[in-house]
Amino acid sequence: MRKALRWLLALTVLIGTLGTAGAATAADATGTDGTTDIKERLLSIPGMSLVEEKPYTGYRFFVLNYTQPVDHRKPSKGTFQQRITVLHKDVSRPTVFFTSGYNVSTTPRRSEPTQIVDGNQVSLEYRFFTPSRPQPADWTKLDIWQAASDQHRVFKALKDIYGKKWISTGGSKGGMTATYYERFYPRDMDGVVAYVAPNDVVNKEDSAYDRFFARVGTKECRDRLNGVQREALVRREPLEKKYAAYAEENGLTFTTIGSLDKAYEATVLDYVWGFWQYSLLSDCDQIPADAKNATDDEIWTSVDTIAGFSAYADQGLSTYTPYYYQAGTQLGAPTIGFPHIEKQYIRYGYQPPRNFVPRDIPMKFQPQAMRDIDTWVRHNARHMLFVNGQNDPWSAEPFRLGKGAKDSYVFTAPGMNHGANVAGLVPEQKALATARILDWAGVAPSAVQEDPRAAKPLAKFDAKLDKRDVQREMTLRP
Repeated sequence: MRKALRWLLALTVLIGTLGTAGAATAADATGTDGTTDIKERLLSIPGMSLVEEKPYTGYRFFVLNYTQPVDHRKPSKGTFQQRITVLHKDVSRPTVFFTSGYNVSTTPRRSEPTQIVDGNQVSLEYRFFTPSRPQPADWTKLDIWQAASDQHRVFKALKDIYGKKWISTGGSKGGMTATYYERFYPRDMDGVVAYVAPNDVVNKEDSAYDRFFARVGTKECRDRLNGVQREALVRREPLEKKYAAYAEENGLTFTTIGSLDKAYEATVLDYVWGFWQYSLLSDCDQIPADAKNATDDEIWTSVDTIAGFSAYADQGLSTYTPYYYQAGTQLGAPTIGFPHIEKQYIRYGYQPPRNFVPRDIPMKFQPQAMRDIDTWVRHNARHMLFVNGQNDPWSAEPFRLGKGAKDSYVFTAPGMNHGANVAGLVPEQKALATARILDWAGVAPSAVQEDPRAAKPLAKFDAKLDKRDVQREMTLRP
């Protein structure tokens, strides 16, 4: 399951696919007083420095560094530079606070809520993802409270400039991050839009995923995928020879996971999960229909295309050490069964996050962390929208709302995968979700206030600004 874990960074770097600069007036270079350039205002913030400014029609786009304490409980114990970007439209517009939960994109991009409200966007790189990593790295300071405190401090620094309403958002681990931020600092944001955010309350109870894989899609598609996955393990010996040659050619090593054999099995076991995370049911015709009679190359290519044989090499794991560390200390990680594969073909099963983090980094799981988040959301959610995908494995354990929740919603986009968004909801839910986002941001037109069915994004689509960066970043990360 880790490769689906990996594509995500890029997918969640922009989980929304709507928006444009076209409808927006040219971004003001001045502040509200008409005299101070926005760049000057940003750089006047203590601890803020400019990396670069990139042009984009209708906006100003800045890549910045912001000085953060390594430990928000003990700010005097050292600092690090955290990378952020600001897509500036106008200080009179609302602002969307975006995080992928991983690295930040330094290319101008706009999330779906930013396009819906036609606003500014502040994007934050998650602590410990390079270059936003303290040196030396004290890994005990990588937790969800410290990360939420990073966001809180950035918000406080920018609120005097961007004084209108704020909405936080993110996809997958970014959606989780937005949710945790709301839990620890519920007075900061005016609304939260969390896309495909997993909610692993009890780490050892993962039967929901087994039920998901037993019924997702069609039996024909499931049989195709299961057949290829099983065959890749049946043919382990010849395909591992191919893998060894591939590793040598590409300079791949396997110190962290322990062996090429472990990396091979981990990749193969990611295959089915990876397909449903990033493909659609209509893509199933690309999967070999008769795995037993497929060639070794056909099996290899299918697994590599979907799961990626570089994922568990040291070179593939290193970028995502912070994610795996958090999965093994607070977030939890799914474990699923493989009833279609005989036991003699599986040597390790779904390996725990500990196997993907260098052994010199200590890890201890904290089971109370996600229970606290789940309880808080159920009883205290306010102005929160969770969007899930019907065919997304990560949506098998979603956030749920209790009686204490107010003006909050959980919607599921039919037939959609880990790229589910508001645009993919059924019409009634799409209109309601859009109307609530506009209202939370303080920009709902009178027509929408009278009838939510009239709601639509305020900015037009822009093919570059609203491009979804779907690259393979790593394996099965949310």
